[in-house]
Amino acid sequence: MHEAGTTSPALADEAAQMVLTLTVHGQLCGVPVLSVRDVLGLQSITRIPLAPPEVAGSLNLRGRIVTAIDLRPRLGLPPRDAATPAMSVVVDVGGELYSLLADGVGEVLSLDAAERAPNPPTLEEAWRQVSLGVHRLGDDLLVLLDVERLLAIAA
Repeated sequence: MHEAGTTSPALADEAAQMVLTLTVHGQLCGVPVLSVRDVLGLQSITRIPLAPPEVAGSLNLRGRIVTAIDLRPRLGLPPRDAATPAMSVVVDVGGELYSLLADGVGEVLSLDAAERAPNPPTLEEAWRQVSLGVHRLGDDLLVLLDVERLLAIAA
């Protein structure tokens, strides 16, 4: 029996394998569901002067200021079409909230860690730096993103 508010090790292991899928420029990606705090639609984002290109700005989430990181420039991809609004995946890293701007948000999947493959040698450097590996899902390849490395933006 476990005390209230605690999680059994088996459940913690299972949750650690759960990922929220998102797409960036047609590429299927996943972020660990334990780091996700919210998924938002179109948000008003305020630009931050002199910020790096991947910092889209900041948004207000229930009275809390959240830094918005656009995954397209962060991963060396072309800008999003202005007609396509970005979806926002709010993640918690070290008690700070960040919004990851993606082209779309999918479903929560349970992935078997034993089926994770290392990054392919042809994966672009920007992706290799932030990828924990890849999972084959039918005909698609899901890139598992390391949220902490994704947020380590060079000044």
